[in-house]
Amino acid sequence: MKNENLYKYLVRLADNSLIFGHRIAEWTGTAPTLEEDIALSNFALDFVGQSRSLYTYAAEIEGQGRDEDQLAYVKLLHEYKNLLMLEQPNGDFGYTIMRAFIYSTFMHKFWLKMMDSKDATLAAIAAKSEKEAAYHVRHSAEWVIRLGDGTEQSKQRMQTAANEIWRFTGEMFETDGVEQALIAEGVAIDPKDIYDDWLSYIQDIFETATLTLNQDVYMQSGGRNGQHSEYLGYILCELQWVQRTYPNCNW
Repeated sequence: MKNENLYKYLVRLADNSLIFGHRIAEWTGTAPTLEEDIALSNFALDFVGQSRSLYTYAAEIEGQGRDEDQLAYVKLLHEYKNLLMLEQPNGDFGYTIMRAFIYSTFMHKFWLKMMDSKDATLAAIAAKSEKEAAYHVRHSAEWVIRLGDGTEQSKQRMQTAANEIWRFTGEMFETDGVEQALIAEGVAIDPKDIYDDWLSYIQDIFETATLTLNQDVYMQSGGRNGQHSEYLGYILCELQWVQRTYPNCNW
């Protein structure tokens, strides 16, 4: 393998996009309005598209003849390295929107920095993904404000969603030897460098939405090391069943 650290890093990013894209796609046909049904479906397509680009590049780095489909579908649960936040059930519309807002805000700032990566392919993926993330942030932020500063019920649901989701945010800023080596090479970014900017924007939107940011929580982690909640298993039952039933099938 040409660069094992880069391969692992790409797979982590790709797993995030794939699992979150799959989660959001569950709203297709069931969203509260037709317009939002289309919007969330576009969200899902964006994330799945990002995962394809990242898996394809990871397969190239690995150099073992695998493609994006094999890296996405033919893995055991512990081989997925996605964030725990992204595999949690959708809950109600407020939970989905709040999670999309918090995560997309992080990813927008992440991709902006990643555009300066010394790895040309990763920088190109970042340039395309940044534009998509900017839309995700704008759309979800508008809903956070609308629902947070809406009715008593919508405000309560958005506050509950924020309180439940926040315990998963710490994992976004964790680094290990894989990332630290790539950060030193100028290939990856240190997520801690975008923390203050990310938090400031979250606080601004929460203030406008009349929501409270409760940061005094115990942070959950483990997904990046393959330690997942039971919910990922349910996702994989649906995500992988075609490849598991008909291995190496072609359309």
